[in-house]
Amino acid sequence: MPQTRTNAFLVSLALAALSDSAIADGAVIALHGNDRGVPACVTCHGALGEGMPANGFPKLTGQNAEYLQAQLAAFADGRRGNAMMTPIAQTLSADERVAVARYFAGMSGATASAETSRDSTATGAHLATLGRWSEGLPACVQCHGALGAGVGTAFPALAGQSSLYIENQLRGWQLGRRPPGPLGLMKVIASKLSAADIQEVASYFSTLPAGDPVPSAKR
Repeated sequence: MPQTRTNAFLVSLALAALSDSAIADGAVIALHGNDRGVPACVTCHGALGEGMPANGFPKLTGQNAEYLQAQLAAFADGRRGNAMMTPIAQTLSADERVAVARYFAGMSGATASAETSRDSTATGAHLATLGRWSEGLPACVQCHGALGAGVGTAFPALAGQSSLYIENQLRGWQLGRRPPGPLGLMKVIASKLSAADIQEVASYFSTLPAGDPVPSAKR
């Protein structure tokens, strides 16, 4: 094998090993925590990262790795506040945050819905799929993808997420507790939703089966 091809092959092996190592490190933290007091992620987010709907702990499995990493960074630097997640994110190193994000992103997001027993409402389905343009309110799926599967690094999967978690996040944007997101969209959108709107759109997405996110379009 020519030297240049040999070098390229060795580099590809090294990168693959690095990726596998990072995912392995993420698995250790997810399942057991770290040696600086971070608890196992699965304690709150479920054995497979499926979330705990009754407690409002979100589903992590299948979310975009860069999105999860960005949220952990936001908890760590105070842009996103949460009494439980802030100290955990601050105790994780930057490399550990990357590893955990990659671990959960690497698990398939295709699962049964989080709340199959709840009936989604016509209002929730309408807001999610058509919006309410009389108030300048776009459909959720325009950014979060068909059936709320998530798109790229900025728009997380909503399908199969617990209704309580979605409700809490929308109220968080209303109260300024979460960063407004790309172009400030979520702050504006949440401000146009009533309490009933929030409950109904959250219920709609919680009853949908989760799927793998759509990657960002390459430019």
